Amino acid sequence: MLDNPKINIKIKLSALWASLVFCFLYGDYFELYTPGKVDSLLTGNNVLDSPMTLLIASVILSIPSLMVALSVLLNAKLSRILNIVFGTLFTLMMLLIGINSMTPWYSFYVFLAFLESLITIVIIWLAWKWPKV
Repeated sequence: MLDNPKINIKIKLSALWASLVFCFLYGDYFELYTPGKVDSLLTGNNVLDSPMTLLIASVILSIPSLMVALSVLLNAKLSRILNIVFGTLFTLMMLLIGINSMTPWYSFYVFLAFLESLITIVIIWLAWKWPKV
């Protein structure tokens, strides 16, 4: 029989945020292979076509990266609150992205948005059910 030690809730949440970040990275990488994407990057005719939109995207995408560490480092009460708040925010964002990406070339995006939504729903659920002393 294999040993299956109990995993601390903070480690579970951190691992889920790390998985979410990987899904974001894969989605953005795979998007480079869609028709016209590289051309739009070269010409500057893309969604992130200004310093402000790049900054906003950087701030939004830094949150899951920071949550990998903050889920472990913060005290339980604050970690729980941030996991619920940011989990909810990213669930809504991913559902909107998935709905707005329903084209054959972006089916990978829809799949990743669905997977990311599942991950963030699990984050919310685990944080909501945070074990009590």
